Amino acid sequence: MPATRRILLTCGVAGTLVVALAAALAGTAVRGAAQPSFAWQLPPGLPKPRVPADNPMTAEKAALGRLLFYDPRISGNGTYACASCHEQARAFTDGRAHAVGSTGALHPRSTMSLTNVVYNASFGWADPTLRSLEAQMSVPMFNEHPIELGVGGHESEIVGRIAGTPEYARRFGAAFPGERSPVSLANIVKAIASFERTLVSGDSALDRYLYKDDRGALSTEAASGMRLFFSDRLACGTCHETFNLSGPVDYQGATGVKLLFHNNGLYDVDGRGAYPSEDRGLIDKTHDAADMGHFRAPTLRNVALTAPYMHDGSLPTLEAVLTHYAHGGHGSVYRSDRVKGFPLTPAEERDLIAFLHALTDRGFVGNPAFSRPVLP
Repeated sequence: MPATRRILLTCGVAGTLVVALAAALAGTAVRGAAQPSFAWQLPPGLPKPRVPADNPMTAEKAALGRLLFYDPRISGNGTYACASCHEQARAFTDGRAHAVGSTGALHPRSTMSLTNVVYNASFGWADPTLRSLEAQMSVPMFNEHPIELGVGGHESEIVGRIAGTPEYARRFGAAFPGERSPVSLANIVKAIASFERTLVSGDSALDRYLYKDDRGALSTEAASGMRLFFSDRLACGTCHETFNLSGPVDYQGATGVKLLFHNNGLYDVDGRGAYPSEDRGLIDKTHDAADMGHFRAPTLRNVALTAPYMHDGSLPTLEAVLTHYAHGGHGSVYRSDRVKGFPLTPAEERDLIAFLHALTDRGFVGNPAFSRPVLP
């Protein structure tokens, strides 16, 4: 088995109505329970996903979720869908430094890719409490600073829009059989989460090289870049690890999954390591000074399609990202000891860029099963 393949396999291998919705989804973090049969379409090298016990995967639910993912009727003003910020051609990002909500409000953060989101151990850039897609969805739905989907105060209206569409009424009945009122906000969330769990990518040039024994899948430059990426000198793989080239992952059979957040030295606004006040990362959740500027390492799968980079889109290109890490970022007491800086020649930079482009899965971003459907 090639050394890089061993690394990938072993590194880290994890209002009243709002309250009512949270209560309805509270069980989605249940792990390890038996699941009904579902025909996962998993490429070689990717393990079977873990799914919440109270939202088991079904084909009917995932198909319904695809419709809802693209339907602007699930937003408060009927103008925005999940897909407004998560575009398939961009690996389900939006190409913006800062996401824009349904009312035009600018978000302080960049839209995260949904590539292989089913394997995330936590969700969002810096929130250890979001441990399921269902829980994460409450953020874009109900966030008010800024407004994203703007669901708050429009819950009944949104459910009425969907329930009043005969095709949706039929599909909800099939996806949630036996329920007296299957069209509900909680079931809208569960269906969208089910669709998002099908967004699996595993046919990049690197995947073909590692898992299909295609020795010609990587160019000479990309192969050299791969060795640099996982070398002790650069150590990129210490943060972007496992089969997902990301922070911790979770899947069926995984044990002892621990969340990790890193300060990569992106800012030092006061000479003492502070990040801009509008988004200081994990510290804004934990209120622990040691968590200043800590964010989750996202997947690098399809990374060439997801510019600009970092939690705030402040680095426009892959070249800018490599320059940042080569310089070691801004040093401070909060910066991760994994961010040390390293010498990088122009030829090595070209090889690394070639490797990062080899993480693009064209079949994923062109898969008609994930594309915009005709809405009811």
